[in-house]
Amino acid sequence: MNLLKGFGFELPTRIEYGPGVIRTLPQVLAQLNLQRTLLVTDPGVQAARLLDPVCAQLDQAGITYECFSAVAANPKDYNVEAGATMAREFGADGLVAIGGGSPIDCAKAMSICATHDGAPRNFERGRNVTEAVLPLVAVPTTAGTGSEVTFSAVITDSLENYKFSIRHTKIGPAVALVDPELTISMPPALTAATGMDALTHAIEAYTSMVAEPLADAAALYAIELISRYLRTAVDNGRDLEARAGMLMGSLLAGMAFSHADVAAVHCIAEAMGGRYDTPHGVCNAVVLPAMMRYNLDWCRAQYARIGLALGLTATDEARGAQRAVAAVEQLAGDVGLPSFASFGVDPADFELLAENSVKNGSNPSNPRPMAAADYLAVLEALQAGS
Repeated sequence: MNLLKGFGFELPTRIEYGPGVIRTLPQVLAQLNLQRTLLVTDPGVQAARLLDPVCAQLDQAGITYECFSAVAANPKDYNVEAGATMAREFGADGLVAIGGGSPIDCAKAMSICATHDGAPRNFERGRNVTEAVLPLVAVPTTAGTGSEVTFSAVITDSLENYKFSIRHTKIGPAVALVDPELTISMPPALTAATGMDALTHAIEAYTSMVAEPLADAAALYAIELISRYLRTAVDNGRDLEARAGMLMGSLLAGMAFSHADVAAVHCIAEAMGGRYDTPHGVCNAVVLPAMMRYNLDWCRAQYARIGLALGLTATDEARGAQRAVAAVEQLAGDVGLPSFASFGVDPADFELLAENSVKNGSNPSNPRPMAAADYLAVLEALQAGS
């Protein structure tokens, strides 16, 4: 840790955490002076009936609302445009996003497009965000993305099949209602993938070239919580303590990577998501162990410290780093992640995926410098199952 290196830390989101905290939503909307609310969600949340009690609360409180649910698993630019159009036509003065990272990220982009002229891609990396945006309340129903406390949104350009990021403090949710009871209905496979996604956020934030002390603290505690509770949450989804541990781990990991950065795992996952529309969290989860092994010689000290957070001991730094990588590989196997081959990635696309990975804004943050040839090596190792 370099204590002489300057950094800034800003968290524009107020966090309200605890079992049952979703029941405070009407009061939160009143505190924000929001009277016409657009709910943003996806078909999976609707099918799980997680929206029903929320709507009942709003009805009882006499709050006017409509629902936009046309959000894809990897939100597309046309999802954002359709939602922003609905927000404008409804006269929404605020948004409530309920779901995983896809509805929350879509709502963040909508908050800009509903108040600014231009397509979502115009605001890539926070460009052209000049006016106030619609205030957002985020309600996560998965324990993975940490999007409820980040000020970035990942959207797919549907013409180029390329994922881009909008990053600006104005799109950080005004309030996050973080309720572990809302994650109980997640099936085991989704629990595993989102949990490993959160672990990826924490590990990449901690080893990022732009890591900083406050983000490091959040990342290490996130790693500790996720390693302690993920297996239990997958095996017994009704265990509320395990669900709470995973949701807190996800939240802390979100704080960590939004104030540091992610790295090469996300570069590959976003390239795959843009090309194949594969679920982002699953891609991160599957790529993480292979990328850790590829990075090993470049961040032994960080990996050894991660090993301590994983509950491991070692006689020296090199051994500790090796044990940390092996433990993450073991965790991925224990929770039943799919194989890379199951994604059906055509090896003929590896060069394109490698090139798009290099273009990703987070590529410079990886501890090992990554050129296209490096990404090709990782993709080939993943394809070979090693």
